[in-house]
Amino acid sequence: MTEPSGDGMLVLGLVPSGEWVQLGPRRTGKDAVQMVQTVWLTEAGKSRLEDELQDLRTRRRPELHARIQEATESGDISDNSEYEELKDEWASLEARIFELEQTLEYSEIIQRQEGDDVVGLGSTVTLRSDDGEEETWILVSPQEANTLDGTISTESPVGRAIVGCRSGDAATVTTPSGAIVYTVVTVA
Repeated sequence: MTEPSGDGMLVLGLVPSGEWVQLGPRRTGKDAVQMVQTVWLTEAGKSRLEDELQDLRTRRRPELHARIQEATESGDISDNSEYEELKDEWASLEARIFELEQTLEYSEIIQRQEGDDVVGLGSTVTLRSDDGEEETWILVSPQEANTLDGTISTESPVGRAIVGCRSGDAATVTTPSGAIVYTVVTVA
């Protein structure tokens, strides 16, 4: 459901108690168009997002629904801070489910060509920083980037700097503490 606000429309969601809560601003104009663009994912990244969506729908949502039901059954909810926190958590959960659904609906699997030696989306890249430390990353879209999984976004400062590079090329990344020069060691 949407409702007018001062700067556009708000997206509202229904919590299990029957109350409407704000999920966030409705995207309009350029932002709305961006929502329907193809989202390029690796096969592993798409699988991880599908697993997260399944978990949110089948485990987290029912658990949170039960907690909200308990809070509403325990009496007056008008001054109940726990209930307010649960509503906020519900709104965040529903927003994440929506985001994952949209990402997966418009996703395509990245098809890297064998022997492609130019850094791009889906590349596995080994970088050497100017202090000699080597790191290996997979370049992915922002929707699937997770440094704990060894992936970085093509829109991150490092990702932007190395896209289009080949083995042996150097790229400079400006950070708050100064510039770092990365040399591309390998591209796969």
